[in-house]
Amino acid sequence: MHEKVLTGFSSDNKCGICPHFCVISDNFKGICSGRELCEGSVYSSNYAIVSSIAVDPVEKKPLYHFYPSEKILSVGTFGCNMKCFFCQNWQISQTVPSSFREIQPHELVDSAVSNQIPMIAFTYSEPIVWYDYVYDCALAAKKNNIKTVMVSNGFINDKPLEKLYPLIDAWNIDLKAFTVKSYQTLGAKLSIVKDNIAFLSGKTHLELTTLVVPGFNDSFAELKEMAEWIASIDQDIPWHLSRYFPAYKSSAPPTGEEYLNHLYTEFSSMLNYVYLGNTGNGIGSDTKCPRCGNIVIERKGYSVDICSIDGGSCAKCGHKINIVFGGTNG
Repeated sequence: MHEKVLTGFSSDNKCGICPHFCVISDNFKGICSGRELCEGSVYSSNYAIVSSIAVDPVEKKPLYHFYPSEKILSVGTFGCNMKCFFCQNWQISQTVPSSFREIQPHELVDSAVSNQIPMIAFTYSEPIVWYDYVYDCALAAKKNNIKTVMVSNGFINDKPLEKLYPLIDAWNIDLKAFTVKSYQTLGAKLSIVKDNIAFLSGKTHLELTTLVVPGFNDSFAELKEMAEWIASIDQDIPWHLSRYFPAYKSSAPPTGEEYLNHLYTEFSSMLNYVYLGNTGNGIGSDTKCPRCGNIVIERKGYSVDICSIDGGSCAKCGHKINIVFGGTNG
């Protein structure tokens, strides 16, 4: 049986990791399925349980401004504290998989070290519901000079976030919509996600992703309001607009590529780094200098050419590019 580690931020059978504050009982593991009651205390039921693991390009997370072209060891468990009807990974986020592996924190970090992989990403399902394991892995990674990445929905309470973020080197937060009602549909609160994005900005490397779902969050007015809000925090935050495909309980048609191209054109005048994901035409993949428009990083799929950066600045005009280099590309 896998190790069960007493989680922090809980009292009186109530989990305090995320804003649901689930009261855990013998028959209820919480909304995320990642907590259980054992001898009157709340424990992590998914500690060291790995449903998915792979070596990816970091651009797949997506992170375009953190260690570009480097490999990253991606790992995930099961469960989620949100209920997105369009979830692209619903097989592990909304159900408990029938098969899994047990990988202790030191084993995960040793694997990255021995294979010369400079980063670990907690991804696939929602890593917030894996909090205890993520924290222990990040602590071990820090001691071994391995960078860590959270690919998350950002729906976490203040104190757990404040404890975790110093150990995490980069975040990609999924900003799923920009109305209170839409987030209520997904079982979460927009205000909390916005507060956490604002908190992380300037403290760590941060990128944002929005899956553009037809009929849910794709109105131009809503997305423009989202872009304006991101710009009010920092125009240099990279924003990935990702093409949706039907999945889980959603049968809406895929996001139109022409519409995504339109969004890219419009919002690139408001934010310095807008990208398109899951499209096949290559538009919105390159990193351009916000000042002169020079392509400083060219991408074709996951093939990356760091072509016009000198010491972190545009080689043409000298403008500083908001990007973190490391490893073999530093």
